[in-house]
Amino acid sequence: MAELVYPPVIGAAHTLFRALDIRIDMKGTENVPRAGGAVLVSNHIGYLDFIFAGLAARPSKRLVRFMAKESVFRHKVSGPLMRAMKHIPVDRKQGEAAYQQALTALRSGEIIGVFPEATISQSFTLKSFKSGAARMAQEAGVPLIPVALWGTQRLWTKGRPKDLRRSHIPVTMRVGEPIEAPVDQYAGAITRRLRERVQELLEAAQKAYPAKPKGPHDSWWLPAHLGGTAPTAAQVRESGAS
Repeated sequence: MAELVYPPVIGAAHTLFRALDIRIDMKGTENVPRAGGAVLVSNHIGYLDFIFAGLAARPSKRLVRFMAKESVFRHKVSGPLMRAMKHIPVDRKQGEAAYQQALTALRSGEIIGVFPEATISQSFTLKSFKSGAARMAQEAGVPLIPVALWGTQRLWTKGRPKDLRRSHIPVTMRVGEPIEAPVDQYAGAITRRLRERVQELLEAAQKAYPAKPKGPHDSWWLPAHLGGTAPTAAQVRESGAS
């Protein structure tokens, strides 16, 4: 079936990014398979992450179907677009239907996008990963594709106003080699291995990132362990904002 909505949306995103002079640095996109199912797994630091993570699959001429919270599908603007792009709504209280829908898509050769931290990390460090991505890959017999994003939090993230001015914000993305998910291994062990790889990619993306805070007032987007003023993971947990 022809994709009537997704490609124009990607085109619109590219046009917006050019207008905002967002400088995207992607490496490792050759690791996204050109055919067959896969689970693309990314860290989650901003509201626009699904757009950028999806771009990682474009050099391979693939479209990613993201699993997203059901409320996004109820919005009068985003809802029709999300459904037309065949993204998958997730009701966190009753997630089995979404899980089965994702499995069906994987078995039919689709790439499913998952944020295993479930919610945005306000510390901009990796939170613990839920095991759903690994279990899906095991059941569908497909690989996991690890992805790390950096810089997207500066555009729009939880607790901060969005900055969609022409501000020349760079975004760095790194895609790792596929990780197999054998059925004879525990999903928890695969998830730990996956998280370790995303952490390595995140550190590589941070090291390659070409921008630094302009001063103390601009250090909010940098994690505390890198000298920024973002709250630590412990502080986020204590505030109950996770």
